[in-house]
Amino acid sequence: MVGNKNLAEDPYDRLANAIILQAVSDYRIALKKVKAHPQNKEAISEALEIERFFRSQWYQQLTSVDGEYLIRRLQEEVRQSESIRGKKNKSNRR
Repeated sequence: MVGNKNLAEDPYDRLANAIILQAVSDYRIALKKVKAHPQNKEAISEALEIERFFRSQWYQQLTSVDGEYLIRRLQEEVRQSESIRGKKNKSNRR
């Protein structure tokens, strides 16, 4: 039954997905730190390092998802989540 094996069960695919998901999580955290403290050189450096990963050959070997697209989506997500959170905080103060 090797021919019917689900690709999601392939340990190499699972490892590749785990690497990418960890990078996504780390990038979100770095972007939030930069947004909160724009002069935080460590957070800026971390965000840039993760962006280099998303643009790397290694990343391209791990997935077919365009790295530039992922960077833009995550930046927009953080921008929107922070503005939504700010609106909620303002409405709670009234």
